[in-house]
Amino acid sequence: MRSSVVAIVGRPNVGKSTIFNRLVGERISIVEDVPGVTRDRIYAEAEWLNTTFRLIDTGGIEIGDEPLLIQMREQAEVAIREADVIIFLANGREGITAADEEVAKILYKSNKPVVLAVNKVDNPDMREQIYEFYALGFGEPHPISGTHGLGLGDLLDSVVNLFPERENEPVDEDVIHFSLIGRPNVGKSSLVNAILNEERVIVSDIAGTTRDAIDTNFSKDDRDFVIIDTAGMRKRGKIYETTEKYSILRALKAIERSDVVLTLIDAETGIIEQDKKIAGYAHEAGKAVVIVVNKWDTIEQHDQAIKEFEDNVRAHFPFLDYAPIVYLSAKTKKRIHTLLPNVVQASENHTKRVETNVLNDVIMDALAINPTPTKHGKRLKVLYATQVAVKPPTFVVFVNEPELMHFSYERFLENQIREAFGFEGTPIKIYARKRS
Repeated sequence: MRSSVVAIVGRPNVGKSTIFNRLVGERISIVEDVPGVTRDRIYAEAEWLNTTFRLIDTGGIEIGDEPLLIQMREQAEVAIREADVIIFLANGREGITAADEEVAKILYKSNKPVVLAVNKVDNPDMREQIYEFYALGFGEPHPISGTHGLGLGDLLDSVVNLFPERENEPVDEDVIHFSLIGRPNVGKSSLVNAILNEERVIVSDIAGTTRDAIDTNFSKDDRDFVIIDTAGMRKRGKIYETTEKYSILRALKAIERSDVVLTLIDAETGIIEQDKKIAGYAHEAGKAVVIVVNKWDTIEQHDQAIKEFEDNVRAHFPFLDYAPIVYLSAKTKKRIHTLLPNVVQASENHTKRVETNVLNDVIMDALAINPTPTKHGKRLKVLYATQVAVKPPTFVVFVNEPELMHFSYERFLENQIREAFGFEGTPIKIYARKRS
């Protein structure tokens, strides 16, 4: 079941990013801080009243040097297309401006639920200033203060109440859903075409029911696959060509629906910071990952070529040390036959279960190899472990005192589990819990 999406929209200088950052800091739990994952982003996963959703800050969408009105329209267009609910933010100190009215006109046409928030209402004496905002036509304005954090709870109550009801889409567990992500021009579309045009592949298009994308269903070697194509972004206006961050929003939706995510790197231009950021989204989502180095035909081939490039990849992506690396050329189809076997293996490991007795044999052997650490004179005692989930494989280790489990020892246990059971291509999660 996909998360609802909330976008913060408004003219410049009303405090969109301040509100976003305030919500991120107080209401939102971002996944663990992993070295190498860039934190510069315009979205975050949020939770309010046991309801999760994705928050988008359109203030972080940089359009370029176009006139202000064009920028506002383009930012609003992003929000309208992606959001289930829109927070329309205005500035209580300045009252309604012509620019606010222009944003309102855009939102009228969206047919999306809109919650009006009036920012910079920093004390009760300013509340009377919000009444003029009824004239914008979006019902009761919510007085808030991004600086002081006032009124955000009531605002989020109204937002969550407008979320559409979601039904779980039927999923065939035997079909592997995978998506391709990467910065522009790494060859996503070319690779999709190369996969589908390969011999012995049966292809059919399936129109999405609750989504606006077209997934491609195909079979090869008695396995069924669905490609979720993030490269198939339609160019509807200049924003889709100029706003790189918009493509990330589309990629997030694809990642959410994938079993395996192919993270593409351009061998010719090398690795840049944006590659790490995009790969980090797949890792944080707990998806199986295969790193695909495309345009391998452009690299001078010598005995150490693959090793040198792999060392470079591992140095830049330490958080994806579990992901296999595939070198290929979508253009020439060189080595493309190595891709799908890695996708299958990553998918199988993503759903792998380990019997409790076998798991605990490995844990006990690990304790014998590397005894548990002590802290303030107290030693960590590992009692037993069990697997509690898949996609990704998740383990709970029951201990005497969870705070004694140092991240380095947790990492050691993860390495021992990987050595014993594989799990190549998938992250695994380990949680220390006190036995009740």
